[in-house]
Amino acid sequence: MNYLAHSLFSNGDPYFLAGTSVPDWLAAADRRVRLRARRVEEFLEDADPVVAVVAQGVLRHLHDDAWFHANVAFGELTWELSVKVRRVVGNEGFGANYIAHLLVEVLLDAALAAEDPSRVQCYYQTLEKTDPRRVEAAVGRMAVRPTRRLAPFIRLFLAERILWDYLEDGRLMVRLNQVMRRVHLPPLPESFTDVLPDARQQVTARKAELLEGTTCRSGSICSLKFAI
Repeated sequence: MNYLAHSLFSNGDPYFLAGTSVPDWLAAADRRVRLRARRVEEFLEDADPVVAVVAQGVLRHLHDDAWFHANVAFGELTWELSVKVRRVVGNEGFGANYIAHLLVEVLLDAALAAEDPSRVQCYYQTLEKTDPRRVEAAVGRMAVRPTRRLAPFIRLFLAERILWDYLEDGRLMVRLNQVMRRVHLPPLPESFTDVLPDARQQVTARKAELLEGTTCRSGSICSLKFAI
């Protein structure tokens, strides 16, 4: 799952929402820092309410990723898209399975955004209520090693508004190649854009299956209507 899909199961608290984004932020900002569920659980009743709520959001992210990656629709789509990826980029130097995995996640976010653009607006407006320094400090307590890269990255993330870029193929290509550089894979060729329209349709068609069985606290799939 990616940022917007994770946010569907937020309880509306800005710091909980930040917690659901933290593992993905760290993957981009400071890959040396890892959050393990067992250690994060120790902070669920921390005296600092921000730490406790961020911990809740992080655990929600880890839980969601576990069931999502075991989802039959996710496995089938990843395999189908990996075949298409190999046809365009070949095998040498590229991680076709990794790229297909990434595509399913970002295109699910794109499908959710296209279905209801207010989800993206709510996501960013809610995150803007947080203090990135407090999020970074909370993560520093939960992680084995602290980081000074997270707060600046959160500010950049809020400024860039990358979720809107997922809706248009050309801008999505820019974002995908940023990820390629980060994980030390070659940039995707321009011809890769040809894969995206069909991939969008495939993921959108199975959006409900990808989220099947996932519930928010009220017992049904959340619509992400935060009080702003």
